[in-house]
Amino acid sequence: MLKIEDLQVRVGDRTILDNVNMEIPEGETHILFGPNGSGKTTLMMTIMGFSGYEVTRGRIIFKGRDITYLPIHERAKMGIGVSFQRPPTINGLKTRNLVEICARNRKEPVEIEKLAERLNFTSFLDRDVNQNFSGGEIKRSELLQLMAQDPDLILLDEPESGVDLENIALLGETINMLLGRGVACKTERLPKARLGCGKSALVITHTGHILDYITADKGQVLYNGHLCCSQNAREILKWISEYGYEECLRCAI
Repeated sequence: MLKIEDLQVRVGDRTILDNVNMEIPEGETHILFGPNGSGKTTLMMTIMGFSGYEVTRGRIIFKGRDITYLPIHERAKMGIGVSFQRPPTINGLKTRNLVEICARNRKEPVEIEKLAERLNFTSFLDRDVNQNFSGGEIKRSELLQLMAQDPDLILLDEPESGVDLENIALLGETINMLLGRGVACKTERLPKARLGCGKSALVITHTGHILDYITADKGQVLYNGHLCCSQNAREILKWISEYGYEECLRCAI
């Protein structure tokens, strides 16, 4: 689904990411750990194609196509979706209208009211996007937009950030639903029935709390702009909890 080769990214006059190599197979969910300022969000923004993130070396391959310099809207049409850690408030744009825009490229019609009901979000549809929303309400709005878009690759930046325990359980359930987790499927691309139904995800986390609510296939650590570990996500979280992120870098060396 996603392949990153020798990626180097500069923001302004600083190199934030260097020699980043990553593969996320079809149907897999990967967790990206890292301390604040390690480059996690930069990687996500670069994959999505946001301006200000200059690729100075390497390639980003999505579904077999080089998208390194593809415009952001083309990446979205190809099937990449993103949930931000701190999305902006958009005055004058109703949440309902934004969700309709997200669903524009779907082949089948989308019943926005029914999608919103799953997230207990119906009463927010006619409010301006993120206007006076709580942390949990913002996250639910982001997931509603992803549900409407139905992307093949989902990028989630700190989904548990600023969310209380009641909301994080609902968010975890929604993320699993988005990814088709718990549903065995068989398609032409996936001849053998497996979980995930072909959707992939990269979930960025600092605390790892989201692992209590979603199932991950692999974990990786980004430290000072370098990927320095790749193994079972829960084992990584346990190691970080006991020894800190510096030990991950020391182990890689």
